[in-house]
Amino acid sequence: MDFDTNEFTLLDEDQVFGRMRIDLINNIGEKCAITDFAILLGAYVSDEYYVDYDNSLKGRTGWYYLSSSVGEGYVCAITTAGFSNWDNAGKRSGGIRPALPFSTISNISLNGVRRSGFLEVEYGEYPQYVVSSTSMESELERAYRSGTIRKTGKTYTTDSRKWDEFDLPFKAVEHEEYEYYGKKYIRAYYNNTYSYTLSNGKEYRKGDYVWIEVSPLKWYVDNNTKIMLSKNLIASGIRFCNDGYYGNTGYYGSFKNTEMYNFLNTYFARDIAQNVILQMTPEEKKAFEEKQKAAEKRKNPYGLNFGQVSEEDIIKGALKSNVAVFLHGASSEGKSARVKQIDPDCTIIYLRNATPESLNGKSVYNQASGEMIDIKPTWLKKLEAKCEAEPDKLHIVFFDELTNSLPSIHGIAFNIILDKEVNGIWKLPENARIVAAGNEMEDSLSANQLAEPLFNRFAHVYIKTTTEGWLKWASEHNIHPAIYSYIAYKKGVTLRSKYDGEKPNADPRKWEMASKILYATKNPEMLRALVGEDITKEFVEFCNQQVITLEDVINENYSERDIQSLNTASRYATTMGLSQVNEENMEKVRNFVINLGAEFVAIFDSLWIHDDESRLELIAEARLANLGGKKI
Repeated sequence: MDFDTNEFTLLDEDQVFGRMRIDLINNIGEKCAITDFAILLGAYVSDEYYVDYDNSLKGRTGWYYLSSSVGEGYVCAITTAGFSNWDNAGKRSGGIRPALPFSTISNISLNGVRRSGFLEVEYGEYPQYVVSSTSMESELERAYRSGTIRKTGKTYTTDSRKWDEFDLPFKAVEHEEYEYYGKKYIRAYYNNTYSYTLSNGKEYRKGDYVWIEVSPLKWYVDNNTKIMLSKNLIASGIRFCNDGYYGNTGYYGSFKNTEMYNFLNTYFARDIAQNVILQMTPEEKKAFEEKQKAAEKRKNPYGLNFGQVSEEDIIKGALKSNVAVFLHGASSEGKSARVKQIDPDCTIIYLRNATPESLNGKSVYNQASGEMIDIKPTWLKKLEAKCEAEPDKLHIVFFDELTNSLPSIHGIAFNIILDKEVNGIWKLPENARIVAAGNEMEDSLSANQLAEPLFNRFAHVYIKTTTEGWLKWASEHNIHPAIYSYIAYKKGVTLRSKYDGEKPNADPRKWEMASKILYATKNPEMLRALVGEDITKEFVEFCNQQVITLEDVINENYSERDIQSLNTASRYATTMGLSQVNEENMEKVRNFVINLGAEFVAIFDSLWIHDDESRLELIAEARLANLGGKKI
C-alpha cells in the first residue's frame, strides 16, 4: 500500500498478517475496539471478545475491513477475535479503521503521549460514544425539541442506506452538531438491524434516536512506517464497493475505485478537518489549506464529482443536458409514472397507435391560394403552448411504447429525436425534452428491436420496481390494506409471477388493478382473473385469518382475549393492516401493537415510517414517551 500520499486509506492484508506486518500491529494486536457511533451505523460488535487494555463495554471488539481483495466480489476483513477472514464487498456491516501518513498532519498541533514504545496522538474530532446517563439523554432531547440547544454549524456525513441494501449506492445523510453546556453532540438514528447495548449500559434498537458525544479521535503512530492508525473502529454502514466488482480483472486491489475510499477522502476527511482547522494558528491554517488544495487537484484534476447516482439522478441529469432518455422495463414497472413524477403535465404520445399524420402533422390544400399548407400535429401545438407559458421550466414529450410501434413510426420518431425537429419543418422548443419508453422483446410479444442508430441516440435507464419501493408507493396511493399487508407479509415474493402467455400472472400493475376490484366488489376470489388461481388461493387464506382491524383499534373495539387468540400469522396480518394508520391515530395504534410483542412493534415502525423523515420524528417521540412506561 502506497502511503506517500495525503489520503486516508485502510491497512492491507500484508501489513497486518504478512511479510510487511507493521510494528504497531505486533504491539497492539489485530483486534480493535468499536465506538457506539460505529455500532448504531450498522457494524457488528462482539459480546465475547475485548481488547486487552479494556474489559468494559467500550472495549468490545468489532469486525472491520482491510483494503485487500480476496477474490472476485470479496474483501479481506478482521474478525472480532482478531483473525483474518473475508466479507462480501457489497455489505455495509464492517467497521472502519482509517489510516493516514503521519507526515500529512505533522504540521498540526497534536496532543501526543508515548505509550508502550509508540506514539498515541489526538487528531480531529468525531462522534464516538453515547451520553453516559439516561437523564442526560432525556435532557438533550428536551432541549432539542424546545429549540434551546445551539447548533455549531458543523455536520458529520454517513450513509443512510440499510445494511442489507447491497444494490443501492451511497446516499449521504448529515448529522448536525449541537453544543450544550460546553460539550458537543449529534443526534443520530440507530440504523443497525440488531439491538445492542451501548457503552452507557442501555439497549437500543432500530428507529431509536441516540445522542452521541463528539470527542477527540485517538490515533496510534507506527514508528517505522509513520503510518497513523485510528485507535478504534470509528464508523461503519458504508458499502465497500459495488457488490461483485472488487477483485475483477482490471480492478484487483484498486482501493481508490471503491465507495469506501470515496467516503474516507470526501466526507470523513472533511468532517474531521472542520475541527482540526479551528485549532490551527493562522499560519498553520494557510499552510494546511494550500496543501489540501494541491492534494485535491492531484487527486481530481478535472474537478469531477465521483458520487454514486440512482436511475432517477441519471434521468434528471440527461434531461438537464438535453439528452434523450429511454426507459427500459416490463410493462408493469411504472415507467410512465416515473416520467409523470418529474413532469406531471408531460406531453404523452402513445406510439403503438400513432400514425404518420398524428406525429408529423399533415398538409392540406388551400383553395383560395392554390397552395399546400402544413399543419402542426396537435401534440406539438400543446407542447409549444406549455413551453411558451413556462419558459424557465423543462417540459417532457414522452414517446411511450416506442418498441411496440411499427418500423415506419420508428423512422419518424428517429427524426424527431435526432434533429429535435418535426416533419423537417418545426423545431422543438428550447425547453422541451425527450423521454421514450418501451418493453423488452422478452417481455412483450409485440415488441420490436430498436434500430442501432435510434438506440444510440438515447441515454438508457433500466427500471426495476423493488418491494420496498412498491410498498411505499402503495401506502401513498390507497392500495387496499389487504393487498398491502399480503405483499408485505410475503416480503414481495408474490409481487410478480412468471408470465407464460396462458394464465394471468402477478405484477405491480396487476396488484393496482386488483386493489380497485377488491374495493369495488369486496370479494378476493375475483383476483384470480388478474394474478392467477394459485396466488389468489393463498391471498384468500391470508385474508381469512382472524385480525383486529384498524377501525377496531381506533374505536377500542377489542378485548384482551381477542389479542391473546391471535396466532403468529394473524399478528403479522394485524400489524401490517394497522401500519396504514394516519399520523393522527398513529400513537394510539402503536401502543396497541406493543401488546402484540416487540417483534411486531419493530415491523409496525418500519412499515409506517417508509423512510419518511417526518414520520421518523413521530416514531422517535412515541418511543420517548414509552421510556417511562412499558418496555418494548
